[in-house]
Order: sequence, then structure tokens, then C-alpha cells
Amino acid sequence: MNAKKFAFSAAAAIAAAGLVHRGNVAVVVTRYTVTQQTLPPAFNGFRIAVVSDLHNTVFGKNNRRLISPLEEAAPDMIAVTGDMVDKVRTDIDVAAAVAGQLAAIAPVYYVTGNHEGKICDRYRILEEKLLSAGITVLRDRAVPLLRGGGSITLIGLDDPRFTDEDLTLSTEVLNEKLRGMDLPDGYRIVLSHRPEAFVAYASNSIDLALCGHAHGGQIRIPFVGGLYAPHQGFFPKYDAGMFTENGTTMIVSRGLGNSRFPFRLNDRPELVIADLFTEETS
Repeated sequence: MNAKKFAFSAAAAIAAAGLVHRGNVAVVVTRYTVTQQTLPPAFNGFRIAVVSDLHNTVFGKNNRRLISPLEEAAPDMIAVTGDMVDKVRTDIDVAAAVAGQLAAIAPVYYVTGNHEGKICDRYRILEEKLLSAGITVLRDRAVPLLRGGGSITLIGLDDPRFTDEDLTLSTEVLNEKLRGMDLPDGYRIVLSHRPEAFVAYASNSIDLALCGHAHGGQIRIPFVGGLYAPHQGFFPKYDAGMFTENGTTMIVSRGLGNSRFPFRLNDRPELVIADLFTEETS
């Protein structure tokens, strides 16, 4: 290889490496509009930010590449849908620090992911720090959200990893959890790590489900979608985006961090912003 070809190849390799690096550290904001007749008028325009699958990732000094767009979005609430920590490089202090930053922006509601289920006794320490930071931890329980005289129900589902080691049963586990809850009538939002359990949410009169876990398929193929997602396999159906079935809408975040597979391709870290509207005013 002559000097010119070598220089060109080296420059191309450096440029490609730079694009891959940027694609793993530059947070993109994806906005969704959810329009549903069942939403109480008092919640028209209610904004939810979804922070999912951080895996202890820090986006710049003091996490500014994540916190700045969150502050700019000014959400009414922040949903953290699991895997704040990573089972391999667990750093509870990093998770606690970002929890405090999130809580300074809006009320934060958190549910566990499968990685929290894998850190054993350290999860208790994590939960204590999240509670101390002002985070509402929802482990198989529901809370009312009140606004302008209206009310909706927010449900948080613990990850099936805490319940059953056979993760092929995750849909059945979550279905049983929902069936066992004495949920009030009215508009219902569920926070759950698992998008593969969409059928459980749709069959239990959930209006909106907010999920993560799939990492967008990790490698996204143009015009095809994600390559692989845990517990869905190759070319997953619920890799990212918004899905609707039987009156239930599910939004799946591509997430922010990486785990066992250390990088993303064509799959930038994603902060989701969902704006809720009633049918009459959309």
C-alpha cells in the first residue's frame, strides 16, 4: 500500500471511529404526541420525559448533555424505566447523583430493570439512595397523579427478574401482577422495563405504557429497524418507537447507555419526550 492509500485509509478509519463515538455519546431528543379520548381534560398537554437504560453512563461533565435537554423540555414528570445501573460496572453513587439532578427538574417515578435484579443486596442500597434523592420508587404499586381537579393512575411494575429466574415468562409474570392489582377506573399509565410484554398491557386496560430494555436493537439497519433486543431476539418487533393496539399505546425508548455490547450503530442514545392530549383538542 502506497503512502497516499495508507493516509486515505487511516483518515477514513479515524472518521468512522469518530462517527461511532459520537453516536454513543450524543443524546438525541425524540418527541411523541399521544392523543387519546380517555385522557382527562385536566391532563391535556401533560408532558412526560422518559429516561431509560442509563447503565451508569455519564454524558459529559455533570451529565450536562442529558440534563440540559431535560431542563429545556420542562416536563411535568420524569419516568425512569429501569437499568439505571449496570450489573458489570455497578456504581450506585453515579446513579444517585443523576437521580438528584432529575429530581431537581420534575417529580421522578422509577421502576426497576433486569440489571437492578442482578445486583443482589446492592439493590437495597440503590433504592435507599433514590428515595433519599426524592425519587418515588414504584415496585408493583400504583399512585394517583392529580392535576386541575383531574386524576390519572400511575402504575409501576417491578422487573420480572425479581420474581422469576425464567425470563421467558416475563409477559406472564407482568400480566399476573397487573391482574392482581385493585386498579381504579380511569386513565392508566404503566411504567415497565419490558416492551415484549405489550400484550399484557393491552389486555389490562392500560392506556399508555412507557418502556425501555430493547436498546433500539443496538444496531439499527436503515428501513429495517433494530438488529437484536434482549428477550425478543433478532429483528425485534418492539425495538423503539410508538405502538398501538386495542386502545393501548406503548412508547419504547431506545435508552441511553450500553451494557454487554459496548457500542451502538445508527442508534444514538435517546431521551423521550411524550406530550399527552385529549382527542378533542389535538
